[in-house]
Amino acid sequence: MKKAIIAGAALLALGTGVATAADLPVKAPPAPVYVPPAFSWTGCYIGGNIGGAWANSNWGDSLFGVSWGNTSDTRFIGGGQIGCNYQFSNPGFVIGVEGDFDWVGNNGNARTVVVPAGFPRAGDTIALTSNDTRIATLAARFGYGVDHALFYGKAGAGWVGNNGFTVVDQTTGAAFVGSNSNTASGWMVGAGIEYAFTNNWTAKIEYDFIGLPGRSFVVPGTFVPALAGDVITSNHNVQEIKLGINYLFNWGGPVVARY
Repeated sequence: MKKAIIAGAALLALGTGVATAADLPVKAPPAPVYVPPAFSWTGCYIGGNIGGAWANSNWGDSLFGVSWGNTSDTRFIGGGQIGCNYQFSNPGFVIGVEGDFDWVGNNGNARTVVVPAGFPRAGDTIALTSNDTRIATLAARFGYGVDHALFYGKAGAGWVGNNGFTVVDQTTGAAFVGSNSNTASGWMVGAGIEYAFTNNWTAKIEYDFIGLPGRSFVVPGTFVPALAGDVITSNHNVQEIKLGINYLFNWGGPVVARY
């Protein structure tokens, strides 16, 4: 009898403990922490730019054997660009392609030379005007991206539009227009730094150099007798510095969850 009472008491105590343990609160699993992926430069973009350009030109002629001067006048430029990038990792290499187009401000400066003694119209002042009006480039872009910063170089082709050549004898008023408009093509290289201040908006500063072949034209004597048969030649290149802003259609991927 005594043993039965003890066994019953033990069972009662065990059942009470089990019931108490069942009433204890269960610790909830940790909430997921949403961590965005590393920023990626992969994607296409479109944007605008402003800046300055200067053309280094050395003009000479076959008739007088003198130089018309080496000019390096600075112009305002403004336009836009479009391109695409692919980034292999972050940090990591970035490759892409970019095309841009800029209008060039016209300053109307003329280069002048005085006809030397011994030539027809000796002492006349001859003025030559030729203005670049537009610049376009198409280039491969390659660089290294470190989080939101991209350091890059460019190499490709460049085209510079010109409003033609105008030669005026300022003493007599006789004039010759070589052509109304033409475009010179050459090679280009550049370098820049771009920074993404949001996942979609970026800003950049860039330097470009465009090398162009020499150009020449012959002045007919019927227009400017002082320059009859003169071959005027120009060696020409263009440099530019641009500030730009782009909207990047970022393809960096969805937000991921980590526990």
